[in-house]
Amino acid sequence: MTAGDTTNAPEAAQEQPTTTTVPGQAERLESIRPFLPREFAARLVDQLTVGSNPQSVEIVAPLTGETIVELPQSGPGDVRHAFEKARAAQAAWAARPVGERCAVLRRLHDLLLDNSEHLLSLLQVETGKTRLHAFEEIGVSAATARHYAHSARGYLRPRHKLGVLPIITKVTEYRQPKGVVGVITPWNYPLALAAMDILPALVAGNGVVHKPDNQTALSGVYLRQLAVQAGLPAELWQVVTGDGPVTGPAVVDHADYVAFTGSTRTGRQVAQQAAGRLIGCSLELGGKNAMIVFDDADLDKTVSGAIRGCYTSAGQLCISIERMYVHHAVYDQFVDRFVTEVKALKLGSTLDFAADVGSLTNTKQLETVTQQVEDARIKGAHVLAGGRRRPDVGPLFYEPTVLTDVAAGMTLYAEETFGPVVSLYRFENEAEVVQAANDSRFGLSASIWTRDTKRAKEAALRLHSGMVNVNEAYAAAFGSVAAATGGMGDSGLGRRSGAEGIWRYTEVQTVARQTVLPIAPSLGLGPARYTKYLGSALRLLKILRVR
Repeated sequence: MTAGDTTNAPEAAQEQPTTTTVPGQAERLESIRPFLPREFAARLVDQLTVGSNPQSVEIVAPLTGETIVELPQSGPGDVRHAFEKARAAQAAWAARPVGERCAVLRRLHDLLLDNSEHLLSLLQVETGKTRLHAFEEIGVSAATARHYAHSARGYLRPRHKLGVLPIITKVTEYRQPKGVVGVITPWNYPLALAAMDILPALVAGNGVVHKPDNQTALSGVYLRQLAVQAGLPAELWQVVTGDGPVTGPAVVDHADYVAFTGSTRTGRQVAQQAAGRLIGCSLELGGKNAMIVFDDADLDKTVSGAIRGCYTSAGQLCISIERMYVHHAVYDQFVDRFVTEVKALKLGSTLDFAADVGSLTNTKQLETVTQQVEDARIKGAHVLAGGRRRPDVGPLFYEPTVLTDVAAGMTLYAEETFGPVVSLYRFENEAEVVQAANDSRFGLSASIWTRDTKRAKEAALRLHSGMVNVNEAYAAAFGSVAAATGGMGDSGLGRRSGAEGIWRYTEVQTVARQTVLPIAPSLGLGPARYTKYLGSALRLLKILRVR
């Protein structure tokens, strides 16, 4: 189904819009050019690793349908060349003191904030999200740069360990960089996810070959440009483009480690290919995230949090809320207030802060959202708000949508939607809601709303979810860059952020030095007496609680 087609929603022509548009929306943004001059786009394209006569693809702005850029495509040979260049620069970079590498991130932090207006417009043009939601990306990127600038030295420092024979065995663990890391990032959060995966790899001493999604490649390239301006060697971070099934495997073929964010289906393929080469990988994949509203929740804060959790970036966020479980005692009150707020949300395509909800990013995603909602409606679900396309606002807009009576057998019930759609469910008790929230092959993020701290902790620890937010939708866990984030089950492997986020890019090397006596019979002791004394020593170490 093409954008703007409403053949599967005949009632749409008769109904009045349930979601408003920004004032003056009839004068829809005419051109992206004032915000993304061709010369600026050309300078970014010049940073790509491509051949002399590359093929190119047309990249279209979701808000207007206008061409952003003819993006050159990297071939397998270009990917190999990118790794060669990054590998040639990596050894000298790794030899630099960690403090020097951290200084680059400190400068990058300031450059991200200094250039926020350019970044906001670029992110809106490429993704279609609102300006407020675009700023989330800048904030997380700057926070990531700040965190690793201040903490990388501690994460990477040598650690002394107890030797097999205390005092005379000296053991130290060192962290060595993997080499050149392949980073594959998606189109929905092109700046933040690139920063969260690439910056710790760089400060750990690695080189990087980055393959962003074609749709949002310029945001990733602009991040690289700012990093180079901050003092990063230009050869160290290479950017390649191309269709995922073509360029992605080529990246995995040459990488010493792979960080991938995307669909569960593709993540399995990346993991299999990495395993075949005996290299490590981290995968952040899909989610069908649950929000639990207990009977003692502050409904004002909970409704506001639910709006953020469901409709930030038009729901195109792997940690957004797609299932909402509300205690029966407050269900009717909550639903009335939530639906009223949803209907008041403003759709808009202007490059300012006027809109509450922006556009979907591509036609495929619009079709997925439309098909899932229509399938649910046909099979008995009820639409309380939204439920249709809005071509009057822009080619890829879909109204913020709320449904009830979504059940097994509907695609929407268990599959990730990745759009501005949430399903509401009523529950009676904690055991019931925990079981329902865990009834998913995914386990990425969850949200709990209650005034009872003890109840929140107990429920959180029973949820099969890599991240749990209490009285916040998703930002508390995701934005806390000193703590690990990631998923369970089909939501992925490994973690980004915090110590885990940088350690994944290192190899642990143990160096042990033996002094005074060897670990063998000596000083005239034969094997029998040596083993007797060694056994006694081991018993003594246990008594002394030596670890």
